[in-house]
Order: sequence, then structure tokens, then C-alpha cells
Amino acid sequence: MGRGKLRIYLGAAPGVGKTYAMLSEAHRRVERGTDCVVAFVEHHNRARTEVMLHGLEQLPRRELAYRGSLFTEMDVDAVLERAPAVALVDELAHTNVPGSRNAKRWQDVEELLAAGIDVVSTVNIQHLESLGDVVESITGVRQRETVPDEVVRRADQIELVDMSPQALRRRMAHGNIYKSDKVDAALSNYFRPGNLTALRELALLWVADRVDEYLTEYRTDHRVSKIWGSRERIVVGLTGGPEGRTLIRRAARLAEKGAGGEVMAVYIARSDGLTSASPKELAVQRTLVEDLGGTFHHVVGDDIPASLLDFARGVNATQIVLGSSRRKTWQYVFGPGVGATVARESGSDLDVHIVTHDEVAKGRGLPVARGARLGRSRIIWGWIVGVGGPVVLALLLNTVDLGLANDMLLFLTVTVAAALLGGLYPALASAAFGSLLLNYYYTPPLHRLTIADPKNIVAIAIFVGVAVSVASVVDLAARRTHQAARLRAESEILSFLAGSVLRGETSLEALLERVRETFGMESVALLERESDVAPWTCAGSVGPRPLVERPEDADVDMPVGDHMALALSGRVLPASDRRVLAAFAAQAAVVLDRQRLQHEADQAKELAEGNRIRTALLAAVSHDLRTPLAGIKAAVSSLRSDDVAWSEEDQAELLEGIEDGADRLDHLVGNLLDMSRLQTGTVTPLIREIDLDEVVPMALGGVPEDSVELEIPESLPMVAVDAGLLERAVANLVENAVKYSPADELVLVAASAMADRVEMRVVDRGPGVPDEAKDRIFAPFQRYGDAPRGTGVGLGLAVARGFAEAMGGTLNAEDTPGGGLTMVLTLQAVHSRPDLNTAVPAPAAERQAS
Repeated sequence: MGRGKLRIYLGAAPGVGKTYAMLSEAHRRVERGTDCVVAFVEHHNRARTEVMLHGLEQLPRRELAYRGSLFTEMDVDAVLERAPAVALVDELAHTNVPGSRNAKRWQDVEELLAAGIDVVSTVNIQHLESLGDVVESITGVRQRETVPDEVVRRADQIELVDMSPQALRRRMAHGNIYKSDKVDAALSNYFRPGNLTALRELALLWVADRVDEYLTEYRTDHRVSKIWGSRERIVVGLTGGPEGRTLIRRAARLAEKGAGGEVMAVYIARSDGLTSASPKELAVQRTLVEDLGGTFHHVVGDDIPASLLDFARGVNATQIVLGSSRRKTWQYVFGPGVGATVARESGSDLDVHIVTHDEVAKGRGLPVARGARLGRSRIIWGWIVGVGGPVVLALLLNTVDLGLANDMLLFLTVTVAAALLGGLYPALASAAFGSLLLNYYYTPPLHRLTIADPKNIVAIAIFVGVAVSVASVVDLAARRTHQAARLRAESEILSFLAGSVLRGETSLEALLERVRETFGMESVALLERESDVAPWTCAGSVGPRPLVERPEDADVDMPVGDHMALALSGRVLPASDRRVLAAFAAQAAVVLDRQRLQHEADQAKELAEGNRIRTALLAAVSHDLRTPLAGIKAAVSSLRSDDVAWSEEDQAELLEGIEDGADRLDHLVGNLLDMSRLQTGTVTPLIREIDLDEVVPMALGGVPEDSVELEIPESLPMVAVDAGLLERAVANLVENAVKYSPADELVLVAASAMADRVEMRVVDRGPGVPDEAKDRIFAPFQRYGDAPRGTGVGLGLAVARGFAEAMGGTLNAEDTPGGGLTMVLTLQAVHSRPDLNTAVPAPAAERQAS
């Protein structure tokens, strides 16, 4: 059975109609006879959505008990046993209640897909993992429930459920999304028009990028070279000159005029010598285009216009921006230039913009001898001049008698011209043909191929020798210049490669993409194997249909050591390119090793941290846990002793000692367990809307009744917290404050609202903590000052901060005015999170202790 297909309804915000659209699709499929069931759909008490469930088979949910409450989740086993053709699974980013089969619902969906069941699901744009920071900057709310982008990108179909901000706010005002008591707070906070507009734009752009990926994949699979102007994509041709900044800014302005415009700056280093590009200027232009939201590309190509057009068509560009030529007027005799050639050969599917700038007609770095081997057109012209020039010259000289010496100089001039244009072979042909014409027409006896005067033999011999020498020198110069230009192009690429190392770019995929782009390949893969007989495995690849089986089957195979190879598909590279490719291959191996070493270093760091915690734990158990146990054992032994008749007061005192020791032991063990949960990332807060005055009084049970003063106004907004974790955190803070406060000073526990946060302050009048130690007191197994052993293992504050951060809050220490220490616990107010009407466990990534 093959893998199932995933269809996702993507929305910009809650309430746009994703679940409704999913259920409508389910009814259409059922009418067509498809076996479709509801695995898990949450209607949130929305009447119209609930009605859509009628007529659909709903599988029973699994009930789970957590912290004294009963929750329901999708029963994956029941869905697999039922094995429908299509399963409806709502809220793809949902975090399952602890005790579920998987931590995340998208992991449940992966199991269903692997079993061959098609899944239809829903997700909001703010739940995509890569957009967490962007959404937080827009709404001020950090999304706790996220789904990896790759899970959504792998979906077979993604359908955007769109709604204008005004329409969504009307739905909210009519009570179609949230209950009436939450409508005002939602409209004035999360569902503000600006927030909804920004989220809508984010969703549209994300879907547009996904559509663009589909289009690129389709064009590649079907080998479509004609440009489809589905969106404005502007390619800027850079020469490395200062005019590049002007071109980039002009392209950025053009991109802003079209929706979703994209700028791609490309610098083509060719073997036949572009101008003398400044590496510093290219670096500045690279930074500029990236700051403007574009991308920079470095490509090698022998023919600049052809390479530029190939690149533009390869990325499905719609426009090309080039600068006006820097050539002087007389330099146009060597050709029309890149801009004119690109404009002529661009066809009807590419618009070419020629932009003026301050460097126009100021000359190029290498105006004539451009540092290249001779092109095809120049060689043709060389043969025309080398063969046709002597004939034309002979016809002209037959009408004028200039003497043999002048005739030979004129024929030598034609030979030199043929050498300058076409190189060695046209010049040799011109010298041979010219010498025959000189002998036949101008050396006595005329019209015969014999020479009567020995002096004329010497003259013709000198003519041939000079012609051959000039031709050889010109050809040698062209070859040397070609080699220099080639080495220069290679050095530019290697310089960029070295720069990526210095910049710390360690992404293997990015490096392979650079290889594919530089050499114009379809796909690139890095293969490795453990031994000479072991099968090859793919360590990384880019491009469509990369070769992942044997490097020998690729168009280009570049070995890297004994058991690693770079496999390129697309075309066969000349031998001269393999030197640069070898450098890329070596760098790819280094990047792969660095990634693995970094992974091993991270694991070693985790192990070292675990060893440190275990060492500290053993130290704590050796004394801090033994002390209350010893006290309890001594009291129990005394009570059981028959040698002493204990009075009721003595018995009560011994029992009180046992109870105190047990309480201390329970507190210490509780902190140790909490710290271990934080270190292993298994703290799963169950976020609810709670009033502080319901939790804080319960946290004061471990301190004397007359040691704490509460100032918690009834007008405070509710907070989004886990009641149990908040109680433990506050209890640790208050116990720590009471421990260090003077006996005649009360610890103040006060709370106040600030914007979308609620601050709770635990204020003591103890000795305080200097600034350099304020962060250190939150580290596990730390006691400040001369606190004696036996007063705790130094975990109370570490546990409190870990719990606070697991709930999305913060905990910091400040100085109390007049002396002492103030612990500031900041929590999320509910009025800025209107969608918290259900329990929302936090993802594992946010459960780590400080």
C-alpha cells in the first residue's frame, strides 16, 4: 500500500472558515462514494460548523486524564483499525495531552499517511514554525503550538481559505467565532485590522512561494524553457563596476511596482574576460541586494549574453536590468556589446531595461585585448582577411606600381591584421598566400613562380618569417591572456568559497546549491559510503532528481577522499573546470564533517551537563536528604524505645519533628524531581485562563501565616498559565523570600497589570544579592552567601524560573528599594490571547529550563 495524500486548508487567522471548508469537502467526497470519516474535528461551539458534522461518520475519541481533568484526543489506533480512505483531522499544529501516542498531532497524521490513509487537515499561518518570530512581531503573541514548515510543504494540496479583515471582524462581532464575553477583547487586541491584514499578507505570500515551487518543479519536469510571466522576477546583470548599485536600486523599484516582485542579481565571471571586477565592490553590491530583499548569484560562463539569458530563463525571470555600456565610441568596432546582444536575443518573453548611470562611455578596464581566447566570429573574420585580403590587395596593386619593397610591406600588413583577428592559422595562410602572389605578380620573371634575382628570394623569405613570427606572438598572447582570465575567474570563485568559510556558512545544502548554480547543473549530490564494498548513501542533495545511487552514473564524478564523491547531473564539464570543482568538493566534505562534529559537540555538551547535574544531585543526596531522614529516624526510634517514658508534650514534640522532617524531605524530593523534568524537557504545561487570587493563596501553605502580605487587586486580568506550575513557582519564591527576610519583616506579594502582561513581585527585606550574582542564583544547586547545608539543595529558584519560562513567562531578580531582593514574575495576560479557550500544552522546544 502506498503513502496517503495530505490536503491542507491554510488560513490567516482563526475563524476564516478552514474547518467549514474541510467539512464541505468531506460531504462532496461522501456524495461521490468515498469512504470518509471524521477522525478529529473541533467545532468550538460554532453552530454552522457543528451542523456540517451531521451526516459524517465520527470515530470515537480517546480520553486522557491529566492533572485531575479529562481531555479528549484523536484515537490513532481507532483510525488505523477503521482504515478509511480519507480521514478528517482538524488543527494540525495541536499539541497532544501528555500520555498521548505522539507529542504532536502532525505526528499522528504522519502515521495515518504512512498507513495509506488520505488526510484532510487545517492549520493557520501563524502556526508555521519558521514564521513564529514574524507573527510575534505583528501580534505581540508568541505561538506555543507550531508545526514544521516541511510537514506543510510536503502536502500534496494546499488550499488557502481567505477572508478580508473587515469580513472576519464582522463574523467576530456577530458571535460566530468566540463567545460574546470575549468578542470585545479579541477585536481590540489580536483581531485588530492591522494584525489581520499583516497575517493575511503573510499567508498569501507563503502560498505564492509554494505555488512558485510547484511551477518550477513542473517546468523542470516538462523541460519548459519558455518564460511564463506568473510573477515579476527581475534579473540584474552586474559587471563588478560601480554602476551596479544604481542597477540594483532601479530593479528594486521595479519589483515594488508588481505584487510579489523578486530581484536576483547575477555576476558572470567568464573565461574570455569580463572587465576588471573589484571584489570589494561586488561584496558591497551583494550586501545591498540582500538588504533590499533580493538574492545574489555568481555564475561562470564563456559567453556573457548567452549565460545571462540562460540564467534568466532558468529562473523564469520576466525582466532583465542592464547598465548602459561603459565603452567609448571607437570601441564598438569590436562588437555591439552585452546590452545590445541581450536585447536582440531576449525574444518576446523577456523585457530588457538599459539603465543609464554615471559611468556611461567612460571606458572599460580592458578595452581591446579583453584577456580572452579568440571567439568564433573573430576567427571567421581572421580567415576572411587572411585569404581574401591578399587577393583584394593584389587587384589594387596591379593598377599602381609601388615597387617590390612597398608591396611586401602592404602584404605584411594584411598578414598582421589576420593574426590580430584570427590568430595563428589565418595568419599563416595569409603569409603563404601572400608570398605566392608576391612571387607571381611582382617578382621578376612576372607571372611565373620562379625568382630570378637572389635578393628577391631573401626578401620573400624575410616576409614569410616576419609574418609567421607575428602570427605566433599574437596567438601566444591570446593563449596566455586566456589562461590569466581563466585563473582570475577561478580565483574569484575560490575567493567567494573562502569567504563563505570565514562567514561561518555551514549549510551543506547551500554549498551544493552554489555548486549547481556556478557550473549550470541540474542537480548535485554528495554521496558517501563506509567501505569500498558498502552501498552509497546520500549525505545531501539539491535540484530535481539528484543521483543518489552511484557517482559513476553521473555526468560529472568528483571523488573526495576514498569513500566520498560529488555527483553532478546536467552536462559534462571540461577538464579545466574540475580544479574549481575539486575545491567545492573538498569544502563540501569539510562542511559535512563540521556539521557532524557540531552535532557530536552538542551531544557531548548535553552529556557533560547531565554529568554535572548527577554529580550535584549525589552531593545533595549525601547530606541534604540524609539530614531530615536522620532526624525522622531518631524521633521514631525514641518513640519506640521502652526505656524512656515520654510525656505527652515530649511525644508531641517528637511527632512534630517527624512531621517537619517529612515536610522538608517532601519539599527537597519535589524540587529534585521538578529539576529533572526541566532538564529532560518533559514539563508540559496545561495552559488555562486563571485568576491569580485563586492560585497565590494556595502557594503560601508552606510558610507561617503571619509572614506574608498579599496585594492582588481583584481588577487584574486573568493570566494564561498552568495552575499547578504557577503554584509551585510562587511557593518556591515565597519560601526563599521568607527564609532570608528578618523575622519582623513581612514578605510582600503584589501584582499589577502592564500592557499585555501581568507582573507579580515577591519582595523581601533580606540582605539582597549583588548585580553580578543575580543570574547565578537561578542556576541549579546554587546557594547564595553563607546559607548552611541542610537548608535545601539550591533548586528552588532554578525550578521557579524553569516553570515560568515553560508557561511563556519570565522570572528575574531586582533590588528592593531600601534593601532586599525582589523577584519579578511576568505572565501573559489573557486579553491578548483570545484563542485560548481550550487547553494548549506548550511545545517541547519551549519547556527547557534556563
